[in-house]
Amino acid sequence: MFRKHARWLVSGRVRVVSLEELQRTPDDVDAVALTFDDGFANFATLAAPLLREYALPSTLFVVTAAVGRDNRWGGGGKRSGRGMPVLPLADWDTLNNLVAGGGVTLEAHTRTHPDLTLCAPGQMEEELEGAAAELERYTGRRPEGIAYPYGSVNDAVVAAARGTYRCGCTTRYAVLGGQPDPICLPRLDMWYIKNVSYLEGWGGPGFQRRLRWREALRNVRQVVERRLGQ
Repeated sequence: MFRKHARWLVSGRVRVVSLEELQRTPDDVDAVALTFDDGFANFATLAAPLLREYALPSTLFVVTAAVGRDNRWGGGGKRSGRGMPVLPLADWDTLNNLVAGGGVTLEAHTRTHPDLTLCAPGQMEEELEGAAAELERYTGRRPEGIAYPYGSVNDAVVAAARGTYRCGCTTRYAVLGGQPDPICLPRLDMWYIKNVSYLEGWGGPGFQRRLRWREALRNVRQVVERRLGQ
């Protein structure tokens, strides 16, 4: 399925660019940036070789304190990753080799993958600034982007992230347009459009309706989760 996606991405229907370049791309140009969260070991063994084969650039968001371990983030509750398979994460040597091989940019996904909206100010600063410092220490490059775990953001998270990063990726299910706030960029979760036929309708009425429908469902779920939490 991923190979089918890659073939479509190089078909010429859209341009595949870096996350940084995407933000400079005019609205009348169809373009996408490919992003991957967490830094799983199978990104290096399965995804990266295929991306290199098709010359597709990508961004990998790394949970710095968990590098070389696995995705049991802990923390309890609905934000603990319950129901997700336990998978190994790439180590620093593997991550650096991905960058050296070309086409992969490493950015931050916090230190320990918490819901930042539930963090005290000191913990939030440690998660954001600490992840940037660790990436710089182990890779030699200070990251410019952050992906918020679980897509959870509020005004306090946004304000804190601006102090460390140039851009931030949420899970708001929408396309870029106009002049979006670079610290709160939307993303399209491929789980919901994994059928290549959906991609082939890119930008058309059916595609737009599917995006609006999925975003509406996500908004309803978030309201229900907040009420249950209260």
